[in-house]
Amino acid sequence: MLLSTQETPEEFNLSPLAELLGGQDPESFLFVFGMLYLFVNILTVLVFNLGFSRKLPVLKAVVVYVMMLFGNIFITFLAFSLPIIESLFVAAIVLGVYRLQLKRHKKSDNEEQQTAE
Repeated sequence: MLLSTQETPEEFNLSPLAELLGGQDPESFLFVFGMLYLFVNILTVLVFNLGFSRKLPVLKAVVVYVMMLFGNIFITFLAFSLPIIESLFVAAIVLGVYRLQLKRHKKSDNEEQQTAE
């Protein structure tokens, strides 16, 4: 039996958020890309500030954030098929909880030192 040569549109495996935003439709590519880029930037800046940033001079901070925004263009293309945004969201939650626990620990240490004096 011969194989049929029906043309079927190729389906790409999209991430859940890209699928939710309508990434299957080629006409909405710019909208979906823009929204994914916005989410990636917000979450990348949040994760960077929660876990990795130090107090930098203004010019160095500008350079870091400009390079981050430029690099996020490539990460956004990956976010169409990989769960990049979902991973950044989980990382933001974990680092937020860590930062909260660190503040509580430092506050309790300071209170113990003040009562010991």
